[in-house]
Amino acid sequence: MATDTRGLNVVRIRELSRGFGDRTVLRDIDLEIARGEFVALLGRSGSGKSTLLRALAELDENVTGSGELSVPTERAVVFQDSRLLPWTRVLDNVILGLGGKGAAERGKAALAEVGLAGREKAWPRELSGGEQQRVALARSLVREPKLLLADEPFGALDALTRIKMHALLQDLCAEHKPAVLLVTHDVDEAVVLADRVLVLDDGVLSTDLRVDVPRPRRHSDPEFIRAREVLLNALGVDTEPRPAALEKEKQAS
Repeated sequence: MATDTRGLNVVRIRELSRGFGDRTVLRDIDLEIARGEFVALLGRSGSGKSTLLRALAELDENVTGSGELSVPTERAVVFQDSRLLPWTRVLDNVILGLGGKGAAERGKAALAEVGLAGREKAWPRELSGGEQQRVALARSLVREPKLLLADEPFGALDALTRIKMHALLQDLCAEHKPAVLLVTHDVDEAVVLADRVLVLDDGVLSTDLRVDVPRPRRHSDPEFIRAREVLLNALGVDTEPRPAALEKEKQAS
């Protein structure tokens, strides 16, 4: 059973294991995430990324497991699909389940933060994919979570919209200061956004890289390139140029 953390770290995991039947998905995971820290999680398909995120969200009821897990009760999840209720208007989607006086005003303020002021009465079908994800972010942050869990929230968006959403998420996190765990397959996205990048390999955290690149981060920055290469190598992607490619480049020049 998860409990609230009381110290500097919002997330504390010790020797966490999770499995399905006879198959072990996570093995002896140790992890801490500090208040306001942005952590990205990379890994090949089937490495256990979503299983770890679901454990932190306490959505992994039908699994076997062991270990210690401590997370705050004030947490929110953003998925790749915005998961808006199509029969409910935008503002009502944002404040769904949010009780108390002033919920509507808080919802309007959250929509303004994500650039959707004036769209409170719109139906989800009237919004673009990027706008729907903005509503999902507003719905998550209106609750002022101490922990924000994001499972590939920009995976279905086009490249230009993703860049805009990266900037928006950075601004929102700087304002609200939740601890963040972002699951992604995109190495560049991880390096652009995160303070730390983890690589999960066959259920084990094989890499924990702190990204010391000044913001705003540029892909041409030598430190950005170095971090990218470290992570790609950790994922089993060879970044060294092949001899044939070098010869072709030499001939072209």
